[in-house]
Amino acid sequence: MTGLRLGIDLGGTKIEIAALDADGDFALRERVPTPQGDYAATLRAIAGLVTQAEQRLGVTALPLGIGIPGSLSPLTGRVRNANSTALNGQPLQQDLEKLLNRPVRLENDANCLALSEATDGAGAVAEVVFAAILGTGVGAGVAVHGRVLRGCNGVAGEWGHNPLPRADAGELAPRCWCGRAGCLELFLSGPGLAADHARASGAVLDTAAIVTAARTGDGMAAASLARYAERLARSLAQVINLLDPDVIVLGGGMSNVAELYDAVPRLWAPHVFSDVVRTALRPARHGDSSGVRGAAWLAAADLAGST
Repeated sequence: MTGLRLGIDLGGTKIEIAALDADGDFALRERVPTPQGDYAATLRAIAGLVTQAEQRLGVTALPLGIGIPGSLSPLTGRVRNANSTALNGQPLQQDLEKLLNRPVRLENDANCLALSEATDGAGAVAEVVFAAILGTGVGAGVAVHGRVLRGCNGVAGEWGHNPLPRADAGELAPRCWCGRAGCLELFLSGPGLAADHARASGAVLDTAAIVTAARTGDGMAAASLARYAERLARSLAQVINLLDPDVIVLGGGMSNVAELYDAVPRLWAPHVFSDVVRTALRPARHGDSSGVRGAAWLAAADLAGST
């Protein structure tokens, strides 16, 4: 096995490690639960996964990339804007480099999704890829010519904490954990769909149950899913107007709702400032493996010119 590199996807409920070879094939893949609210335990869990992986592979000091919620502040180098709030304000990169005795590349998890799908996924032949995670939260990343676009403030693609565009009077939502009101995350995450359905119908269902009910003729569930699709279309139309990507890739649990790929492109057209919308909307080719794959590609990528 040559050209091995390690990737870690640090999620809110699980930490996944994978080793990729030069052809992008998995040489190893493991998951453990994420310690909840415990930064020190999270460091130990990551170090344990790396040590065990390298022992199994019979190698040491492999290149390592890690996808994290939030991002590193260019001012302090510490984690900010993570919905896994125990990470916020922590010198995660410095702590991991000291613990693992090697350089570590850290990147926003949605940027890892974008890099993965731009490298060998749903956006592999595209110049500009916008990748959105629609899961327990909402985030997004951008890859241009196969490279992560970070931006001068390190927040390129931070889409989930913009307000829902053209919100109607009935679309008010509770204040977000980030301190803002009306964030896209409150509407387009899986919990956001469930909360919207509960407000409209009084029925407390999880997202899978709502989608199943909509498919079997439940009118209230169908209406909730239709509102979700229309809100997603408005929100992605803003992305098209600003970035004009070739491909928009969806990841996270809501990306598995097949109806969105027909409905959303029909619904976004009136909100796009163009007489034609050629942007493709596609599910992540690598599914829930894409984040860890992107982290592994990051480990070996030459991103010195990224912005």
